[in-house]
This record gives sequence, structure tokens and C-alpha cells, in this order.
Amino acid sequence: MPLPWMSRADRRRWKSARTVLDLGWLMALWLEGEIASRPGYQPRFGPDEETAHLVPTLAALCRAGYVTTQSQPGLTGTGVDGLWWEQRAAVELVVTDAGLFHRLVDAAHAAGLIVRINDHRRDGGAQEQPVVVTTRDGEPVTAFGGRISRADMAVQWPGLDRGLYGQVAHGTYVSIVAPEYGTAGERLWVVLDFLTGLRREDPANPWARSAD
Repeated sequence: MPLPWMSRADRRRWKSARTVLDLGWLMALWLEGEIASRPGYQPRFGPDEETAHLVPTLAALCRAGYVTTQSQPGLTGTGVDGLWWEQRAAVELVVTDAGLFHRLVDAAHAAGLIVRINDHRRDGGAQEQPVVVTTRDGEPVTAFGGRISRADMAVQWPGLDRGLYGQVAHGTYVSIVAPEYGTAGERLWVVLDFLTGLRREDPANPWARSAD
């Protein structure tokens, strides 16, 4: 299935990926602006401006064997519509390696973060409910987690090698969400940086700094 308006070179790169590690590496390059387009996203567009400061964290996750699919920072404030918006820091990713899965979930639970698991493996079983991550004047707007339908999976991952598509379509999708709305929830990214090695200090330490 061709990807409309994606360059031929980009189509070839995504089609050439054979493993989840390959896919994660390409996703990291897209996050960093080295690839113009990615599957399932508006062609020739990079990450949203509000997530620019998350790129190092997300790219490190992708290179560590996870593949991020969506994310947002923790924010609060008045929107362009004049209403009050509150947003939790959150990330969703797909993982196919059991060891990496347990490392992620254990780190999230230890930090008091919210975890939602939707296991699409053929022998999987966990199908957890989504959690609200954005509200508008107190009303839910968006949520992370929840089962992804077969049709939505095809929209999310068009143009991949068939074997790789089978891996990500039957992988485990994990959503990690800060319990706090606003910037206090940005601690989520510190936890993830510690997981991937971007930070060497304990994320429980409020004075933790990025590694050189």
C-alpha cells in the first residue's frame, strides 16, 4: 500500500525495515528530523512543536528497542478557544521483547506512574481500559491506552514489510501516564531517561541532571 506524498526514498527506507530494532532506529531518525515522513502520520511533517523537548527521550527509547507511537507533555493553561486545558505527560509505545517490557513496566510502577497494557500478541490476554490524558474545562478530550482495532492498526503502520507489520500488529502496546496534570508530570521523562541511560542519576532525586 503506497504512502501518499511520502517521497520514494522515504518509502524505501520504511519498507526496508525487517525488525523492530530497524523500525525503532528509523523512528528515531524521523523524530530528529533526518527522515521527512513516517508511516501513519501526515507526510512531510515532523513531531508536533509542543513535543520538541521530548525528542531526545523518545529517540533514545526507539533506539533501545521500543517504538514510540504517540506522546504529549504535561501542560495546563488557557487554550486558543479561551477555555482551560489540562494535559498529563504521556507516551504510548509498542514493545515485542519480554525483557524490555518488564523493565519499562517495573520502572513506571516504581515511580508511581499510570500504566495501561494492551497485548496484541496472538497468545496475549491483557486488554486494559484507556486513561484520560487531556481535559477541556474539566471534560475529557483525549485518552491513551485501549485496544487498537485491526483497521486502525493498518492505518497506523502502512507500507511496512509484511513480516515486520505482523510483529508490530501483534506486539504489546504500553501507555505510561503521569498521574499529575501539568508540568509536575514531566517527571515521566526523567524516569524514561534513566531507563535508557540518558540520565545516570536516580530519577527519584529532584536534582538529577542529564548525563554528559
